[in-house]
Amino acid sequence: MIRVSAFRWVPPFAQGLVRDLRVRWALEEAGLAYETLLIGFEDRGTPDYRALQPFGQVPAFEEEDEGGDRLALFESGAIVLHIAERSEVLLPRDPAARARAIPWMFAALNSIEQHVQAFALVAGFLKDEEWAKLRRPSAQEMAEKRLDELAARLGEREWLDDRFTAGDLLMTSVLRILRGTDLIAARPTLAAYQARGEARPAFQRALAAQLAPFAENAPAA
Repeated sequence: MIRVSAFRWVPPFAQGLVRDLRVRWALEEAGLAYETLLIGFEDRGTPDYRALQPFGQVPAFEEEDEGGDRLALFESGAIVLHIAERSEVLLPRDPAARARAIPWMFAALNSIEQHVQAFALVAGFLKDEEWAKLRRPSAQEMAEKRLDELAARLGEREWLDDRFTAGDLLMTSVLRILRGTDLIAARPTLAAYQARGEARPAFQRALAAQLAPFAENAPAA
């Protein structure tokens, strides 16, 4: 049994971006069934939930084997890596190809996401704050620098390495954070790369699964 925590509802600007999507996508690619633990914002600070996720975020991941042994994990990147280790779709069996795929997972979450997220915040959710207006130029410059470097490395490749891996899954998820900007569209190489990731049937199933409870639990108008 696998169970993944997710929010019952989030505002529209966050729908399709909450990090449980990455875990759902990995599970879909790996062909692993899972259940969902839907929580509200008020549940994040409860002792029971903090035991699963020390920072009150989503996703948290729980797995129980046939013998009753239980594993609990947090942090989306770590969870995706755990899933990927059980799936040749996400991590190749060939040792060298496997070793090359893992750095791209870390690159997505460290070299790219921190700069993409910083720009997305000052350009979107916090754009009316005076400090955000001052921060935006430098945040954009750094985000664009990282995107240009990524595009240069990708070049004419379909994926970051010889085939789709968990590195592409996480990188595509990170690039989606910029959907309210034109930074990806301005780089056709990255736009096409992101579109390839989002066209995968496993991604489409994961996205639909995340969005369904948001529609069901939307506040009354």
